[in-house]
Amino acid sequence: MTDFPRSLLEFQRGFPDDAACAAYLTAARWPDGFVCPACGSLKGWALTTKAWTHECAACRRQTSVTAGTVLHGSKLPLTVWFWAAYLMATHSNGISALQLQKQLGLGSYKSAWLLCAKLRRALVAPGREPLAGLVEVDETAIPCRAKDDPPTGAGGRSGQGKLLIAGAVEVRPGGPARIRLAAIEDFSARSLHAFLATDLAPGATAKTDGWSGYPGAPGVAHEPHVIGPMAAHVVLPWVHRVFANLKTWALGVYHGLRRPHLQAYLDEFVFRFNRRRTRHAAFRTLLGVSLALKPATYNMLIAPEPTV
Repeated sequence: MTDFPRSLLEFQRGFPDDAACAAYLTAARWPDGFVCPACGSLKGWALTTKAWTHECAACRRQTSVTAGTVLHGSKLPLTVWFWAAYLMATHSNGISALQLQKQLGLGSYKSAWLLCAKLRRALVAPGREPLAGLVEVDETAIPCRAKDDPPTGAGGRSGQGKLLIAGAVEVRPGGPARIRLAAIEDFSARSLHAFLATDLAPGATAKTDGWSGYPGAPGVAHEPHVIGPMAAHVVLPWVHRVFANLKTWALGVYHGLRRPHLQAYLDEFVFRFNRRRTRHAAFRTLLGVSLALKPATYNMLIAPEPTV
C-alpha cells in the first residue's frame, strides 16, 4: 500500500493475508531494493523455498524480512501483528492485552501481553527530537497498584504507594504540541534535572510552579511561577490537562498502572497524544519503528524498568 489505511475496511482490503503484510514490510524495510544486513551488498533475490526471505548474491546470507526486528522469531501470523499494530495505533484510548486477546482470538493472555509489550518498545522512535521553546513542566503522582490489589496511596508529595511522574508539554500559540512523560524516583533536583536533560532541548524554557527541584538545570532557562494559594492548573494548564487525561486513561483502559512497566505505558500515552491528529498515520510510524529496533527477549520484556 502506498498510503496508510483510514478505516477498518481499507485495512482489511490492504492486508488480507500474510503475503500482503510481508510485501508491505519488504517495501518499508528496503524501499530502494534489498540490502544485505551482513555485507551491505545490493544484489540478491527472493527465495521461493522460504517465505519472505532474500538471499544475498555476494555472501549467500539468507535474511527474512522480519529478521532482526521486533517481529523476529515470532510464530504469530503477520496478519496478527498488523491487526495489533493497527488497533494500538488508531484506537483513541488504546487497547489492553486482555482486549487484544479477545479481539484477535489469541490462545493465551501471555501471547497477547508479549505482543503488546514488543509493540510498545516501538512507540519510542530512536533519536526523537526533544521538546523546544516554551515548555510547561510539572510532576504528579498516581496511585500505585500491586498485583490483584486496588489502587492505594498516601497524600501530598509523599511517594508512598504512588507512581511518581514528570511531565512536559511544548506550548505553541494554538495550544499544546508534543509531550513527554517519565517515571521518576522522587521529586528531587537530581531526578527532575535528569528528566529535563533528556526531554528538553538546549535553550528551551521550562515554565514551572516554582518547585525547588527545577532551578539550576544546565542548558535550560527556568521560568518559575510560584503559585502560593493559586491552583497549579491555572499557571500550568496544559501539563495538568495531560496529567488528568493520563490518570483517566490509566484507570479506564488498564484499571490502574503498576510499577514494573510504568515507563512503557507512559510511552504509549505519549505516542498516542503526539499523533492525536494523525492516528492512521501512526500505524505506519509504529511499523516503521518496529523494523528499526532490535528484537527483545522475554527476559528483557519482563525485567523491571529503571526510573530517572
